[in-house]
Amino acid sequence: MARTHAQWKAFSSEIQIEGRAFIDGQYVNAADGRSFDCINPATGDKLASIAWAGEHEVEQAVTAARRAFDNGGWSDLPPLARGRILKRFAALIREHRDELALLETLDAGKPIGDTTTVDVPGAAYCVEWFAEAIDKIGGEVAPVDPKLVGLVTREAIGVVAAVVPWNFPILMASWKFGPALAAGNALILKPSEKSPLTAIRLAALAKQAGIPDGIFQVLPGAGDVGKRLAMHMDIDCIAFTGSTGVGKLIAADAAQSNLKRVWLELGGKSPNIVLSDCPDIARAARTAAGAIFYNMGEMCTAGSRLLVQEDIKDAFIAEFKKAAAGFYPGDPLDPASGMGAIVDRIQYDKVLSYIDKAKSEGAELVCGGKATHTDTGLFIEPTAFVCQRPDMTICREEIFGPVLSIITFKDVEEAIRIANDTEYGLAAAVWTSNVTTAHQVSRRLRAGTVWVNCYDEGGDMNFPFGGFKQSGNGRDKSLHALEKYTELKSTLIKL
Repeated sequence: MARTHAQWKAFSSEIQIEGRAFIDGQYVNAADGRSFDCINPATGDKLASIAWAGEHEVEQAVTAARRAFDNGGWSDLPPLARGRILKRFAALIREHRDELALLETLDAGKPIGDTTTVDVPGAAYCVEWFAEAIDKIGGEVAPVDPKLVGLVTREAIGVVAAVVPWNFPILMASWKFGPALAAGNALILKPSEKSPLTAIRLAALAKQAGIPDGIFQVLPGAGDVGKRLAMHMDIDCIAFTGSTGVGKLIAADAAQSNLKRVWLELGGKSPNIVLSDCPDIARAARTAAGAIFYNMGEMCTAGSRLLVQEDIKDAFIAEFKKAAAGFYPGDPLDPASGMGAIVDRIQYDKVLSYIDKAKSEGAELVCGGKATHTDTGLFIEPTAFVCQRPDMTICREEIFGPVLSIITFKDVEEAIRIANDTEYGLAAAVWTSNVTTAHQVSRRLRAGTVWVNCYDEGGDMNFPFGGFKQSGNGRDKSLHALEKYTELKSTLIKL
């Protein structure tokens, strides 16, 4: 039975929070004693002191990971055996759903209604999906001279570092550790310092499931930890989700060290195009509101640029304003809250600065536009502006908050031009009743995912996720993600 607001508040006062790093099968403090405070953005209360991993902890974790990988206790397990352990891990994530969801909500300000139904179940599903995929893929027998047998196989890449963001802490982490562990690698997880709690808790569940010591480790801390991992000569691959700027730094560090494999899932400024033949304006408006205000707009795929054809602009905005009202922020522990708190003061101030910038540049405020509940925490109203030009600051830069730019256009050609005029290429959407238009526009949009008459659909793990241009490289989810964490090997046997 789902908990009530009062029950979640009671649970939050009882929960025990672990703040130490997890290295070689045990929780440890930083050797130099460094730590940082984990703060609840909805209340300003301190949740825990978190160990800040330093050079000593990084070296310990990498040494343990290399040893655990090289001894073959994980990578050499039969695929079915490795899959069974990962399925136990997924089952434990489900068993501890409420605990993990609460940690996520307290830590990142996310609504409990979302963490219980999307984030934690999605992470369990991801781990389970890759566990079931392990024994469903194989290699190749190459067509060669009959005096040879030619095999093409995939094997684990080795030690993988995963640096994950604060907006979907457990879900984004699972998109990395799910396929990396399934492929037989040792993994070091570096959660964001803004939201480390679920990653730290997951480490104990991984051990409980039977994942060997050294195969799943967690190093909390700030950017210095990520840099040490990116520069380390004994890490074979680094996977990162976060800003484009930091992604470039990680790629440079990897290149300057040992040319480790680098996989980057970066920013976005995704266009959501509504044509005048949209099949249902009210549904499109509700979906557009969810596309930008879900998770407080802290989404790399957020539909932050809403392109509306001129002749339906007024009708669409009227419907949009109704839908936006349903996302008014409230206590993240209340299952009825449409939005929660912004993750921390830095991001809160950044979002408010963009709102001020939009006003100063002459954008027309449609709804929201200010902070709310300022006596309790870091909350911002769902905000939307009509922008007279597509080159205004809020139309160009990734805000990562509940701020929407509404841009009008005359025809399809102008819409495509505006949509593609960005350094990003993560996601896009088009709304139309014409199937030919749907196909033609989808093909011309430079984005890794295109939705037609919907937005942010496709939680199914079968769909690869990633972007074009400066939205990154490689793909999370699907069998393509499993390939990222392996190396191809050709073996030729002379008969």
